[in-house]
Amino acid sequence: MDLNLDEMDLTSAESKATYGEIQDYVKEHTGLQVSHLYIAQVKRKNGIIERVNYNLPKSEDSRVPQCPPEKEKAITEALKYFQMI
Repeated sequence: MDLNLDEMDLTSAESKATYGEIQDYVKEHTGLQVSHLYIAQVKRKNGIIERVNYNLPKSEDSRVPQCPPEKEKAITEALKYFQMI
């Protein structure tokens, strides 16, 4: 019996890019450095569910930097390239 794996559907794990792959794609295509924080913010904005963050700040008035628009656009393009959105 022959089984052609090219015809099989992708699993959910295979269709997801790692943060490193997204960072490499953005760096290669735009030259921008993006952080894991910015990637997580863009993923959340596009409805991609992340797991619960247990590393929360101790003070309630801590300031979290927001992703700049040009980096958000680059990350969104990377997510589209990896077919995550």
